[in-house]
Amino acid sequence: MIFNIQQNIHIHSIKITSIGNSSVFQIGSAGVIKPLSQLSNTGGFTEPAPQLELEPSTPLAAPASSRPVTQPSHRD
Repeated sequence: MIFNIQQNIHIHSIKITSIGNSSVFQIGSAGVIKPLSQLSNTGGFTEPAPQLELEPSTPLAAPASSRPVTQPSHRD
């Protein structure tokens, strides 16, 4: 069975504030949405960025696994 669908869509104004990696922006109907991935090297870089070797400017707390476990005190 073949369906012919015609539609006219008029968009006066549209504002998109954020698009993520897996966003789908659709206007109208679509039978199939095919995945498309485009990676762009807009800076023209030819090798990976160097590793950052600085200490954090704010001291970080020890990981939870190395902290002693304490029981909360109960007040009656």
